[in-house]
Amino acid sequence: MSVCRPDPHVPGSEAAAPEPAPHRLRWVMISLVFLATLINYLDRQTLSVVAPVLMGQFRMTHTTYAHIVFAFMLAYTIMNGISGPLLDRLGTRLGYALSIAWWSAAAVLHALARGAWSLGIYRFLLGMGEAGNWPAGVKVVAEWFPVSERALASGIFNSGSSIGAVIAAPLIAWVVLQLGWPSAFALVGGSGFLWLILWWSVYRTPPEVCKETAARPAPALSLLRTRFVWSFTLSKVFMDPVWYFYIFWFPEYLKTARGFDLAAIGKFAWIPFFTAGIGNLIGGAVSALLLRRGLQPAAARKLSILLFAFLMTSAIPAVLVRDVRMCIALVSVATLGYTGSLANMLAFPADVFPKNTVGSVWGLASMGAGFGGMVFVLATGWIVDHYSFVPAFIMFGLIPLVSASIVLTLPKAVALRRAEPSPA
Repeated sequence: MSVCRPDPHVPGSEAAAPEPAPHRLRWVMISLVFLATLINYLDRQTLSVVAPVLMGQFRMTHTTYAHIVFAFMLAYTIMNGISGPLLDRLGTRLGYALSIAWWSAAAVLHALARGAWSLGIYRFLLGMGEAGNWPAGVKVVAEWFPVSERALASGIFNSGSSIGAVIAAPLIAWVVLQLGWPSAFALVGGSGFLWLILWWSVYRTPPEVCKETAARPAPALSLLRTRFVWSFTLSKVFMDPVWYFYIFWFPEYLKTARGFDLAAIGKFAWIPFFTAGIGNLIGGAVSALLLRRGLQPAAARKLSILLFAFLMTSAIPAVLVRDVRMCIALVSVATLGYTGSLANMLAFPADVFPKNTVGSVWGLASMGAGFGGMVFVLATGWIVDHYSFVPAFIMFGLIPLVSASIVLTLPKAVALRRAEPSPA
């Protein structure tokens, strides 16, 4: 149960205003979420960078590697449906702390892997913990930021995924070459426990949302009955697998199709993830601009998502060009398009649902992302083994348009059963 009390760390917490001005500490809080997301992606991306080494050492095919990634996605999918409602019940501070403690321990365990089976088991455990990051992040955004800043705040914290991927390629490659691949998993996993100390010392629920969070969140089944939630979930089936393709497969693509060795992967594989970090900020800025021009929040989110989905089609020419520099540039446009779109998707539920429910909404919707990720990662492994990377790139250039088409049908408001106060 989440309990709100007057907090000496937050001035004025003993009295909440009906419509409080944005609090100055909101940027500190979103910075903490940015750091957690960065660590989340360092933990996740370590396997992608090390994959060429492990595939040789453990004698794995692309299909076997796809099964290991599938294990992560299976756990991630299941736990998204659990972690969101759990975070709404426990509160952001405790729920986020438990999540990162779990996934950090799982990340360290990867250092003990001795084959595909053990690697798959540790990957499953990692997926269980990492599922809590985005429901927690959207709760922080909903609790601390006004509507006009939510897409930007979402973009800031989500840019941790891009920066984590940027850092991962050169950093992990260097650690592997110097200390071996087990050290890479151990060092990155351990960083989450340092963040945990900082989070527990700093984060408090903002006082003005205490009254709302004291109410019982809407049941998950009632949320699933709303057209917004099931349509939003379906849209993520076709959006998030694109990102999973780049983070799990791009280093292997550079090795297999472009002849890169591990050192070259470390030098160049970070570039599309750097542009993805920029996309997070551009996505928030575009949405804010449209809001200032008079568009309603729903219309601003939808138009932004559609615009950035079109940028993601650059994946198609990327796989067809001969010049590897042009290939990386086009993939970089596609990753910018993904994060620009996601910044607005992250902000959307907080525009429509109460603050004590957005974790549940995002967790349920992320089950769609996980389900799509599982299906498409298995399809990718099979396609690459039987054909090449070309049809995979074409597929991931087109499905964002499917997602954006679904987003355009989302209602701008929902009616939920009135929540009852939680028992004292």
